[in-house]
Amino acid sequence: MFTDSHCHLTFTELLSQLPAIRQAMADAQVDRALCICTTMEEFNGVHALALAHDNFWSTVGVHPDNEGVTEPSVQDLLHCAALPRVVAIGETGLDYYGMEDRKGGRSIADLEWQRERFRTHIRAARACGKPLVIHTRSASDDTLAILREEGEDGAGNLAGGVFHCFTESMQVARAALDLGYYISFSGIVTFKSAQDLRDVAAYVPLDRMLIETDSPYLAPVPYRGKTNNPSYVPLVAQQIAQTRGIALDVVAQATSRNFEALFKGVVA
Repeated sequence: MFTDSHCHLTFTELLSQLPAIRQAMADAQVDRALCICTTMEEFNGVHALALAHDNFWSTVGVHPDNEGVTEPSVQDLLHCAALPRVVAIGETGLDYYGMEDRKGGRSIADLEWQRERFRTHIRAARACGKPLVIHTRSASDDTLAILREEGEDGAGNLAGGVFHCFTESMQVARAALDLGYYISFSGIVTFKSAQDLRDVAAYVPLDRMLIETDSPYLAPVPYRGKTNNPSYVPLVAQQIAQTRGIALDVVAQATSRNFEALFKGVVA
């Protein structure tokens, strides 16, 4: 019934509990999950989860915030993307959040390596015809500009993809939709302070929406502050249903259909 379109099950706090998490998913009617890769070093472990479980799939990519890790070429990404049960390129994108405290006082100009990495992922996605899983934080203008420069302009012949864990403005949501992208909402949409995001969730067409946990982070209310896992994704759907004034199963069915439409090769 429900699909978690973005989770990090190779992270230690979840991998060690995987049998219990899978049982909790079944109990919560969470039928499928996309396991997200954040470094090339991590890929084999993420891919192994997808090969071992018929309701898991894998991505390949390097998160924009990861430094001191293997920098993939287009060919590196294409090689992994051709493997069974790998359905997307990412998580990729740009992250300019916390330039002082998180990035040591560097400037946006100093992050050219992030922009080049993002371009590499876009080119790989377009070459293999698989969608992008995009992370953008405090960097939406450059994220959208680079997508357009690389040919992701909504005019066809695009890789497409999803803006995951969306926390940006209504204006950015409209721009992403205009480029042909989906928008995914996480547990943040349940937070008391997130009314602006709930307004975006009310605006995004139901046929362009995904739901996710981003486990182990961002557990939805009433589990906020605790370790997140895919069995909590129905709480995201519940908030969206409430915000839009529609039935929960309508959100569940629509977001699961969208998951299948975006990530080719995924089966019910």
